[in-house]
Amino acid sequence: QFLKQLGIHPDWQFVDVYGMEPELLSMVPRPVCAVLLLFPITEKYEIFRTEEEERIKAKGQDVKSSVYFMKQTINNACGTIGLIHAIANNREKMNFETNSSLKKFLEDSLSMTPEERAKYLETYEAIRVTHESSAHEGQTEAPSIDEKVDLHFIALVNVGGHLYELDGRKPFPINHGETSDDSFLEDAIEVCKKFMERDPEELRFNAIALSAA
Repeated sequence: QFLKQLGIHPDWQFVDVYGMEPELLSMVPRPVCAVLLLFPITEKYEIFRTEEEERIKAKGQDVKSSVYFMKQTINNACGTIGLIHAIANNREKMNFETNSSLKKFLEDSLSMTPEERAKYLETYEAIRVTHESSAHEGQTEAPSIDEKVDLHFIALVNVGGHLYELDGRKPFPINHGETSDDSFLEDAIEVCKKFMERDPEELRFNAIALSAA
């Protein structure tokens, strides 16, 4: 619904990933160009996140300049930012309506820094209004913008044959190594499994794939 209102033709759609076993992954329509993971922000995860950031800052990593990444400055907007990350890094594959507000947002923000993109989103009425109307139409009640929510969305995408984790709470994209169009879903699910392994007592994980309709 949200993508449609933002002016994206329905030749790509979000579908549920029902499980991480091969037979359940085989039910996901291919090709898949992005995976969104919803997971709980727990103490274990925050400790890992800090360590990961320090490790990457010390060792460095290769991030292609073509990766579209934005910071998250709006509370409870991680789902919207996950969607933008998924679409922005696959924009050549998408068919946009002529007056698409998301297409305009991406064109305007391509040359911006991750911080500038976040600021631009704060003032970009068309996406905010669409987000609010879609949230009210959803099957679950949307939290208010100030409510403390301990669940978070990130996007996993393939840019130039590398699998990137895009999380607006982190200072930079995370490069998870090589991938291909054919193996992307399986490779992204391996990253999701690592999130689950770090918090084995937690059940609040959910993955959706951006698949060809």
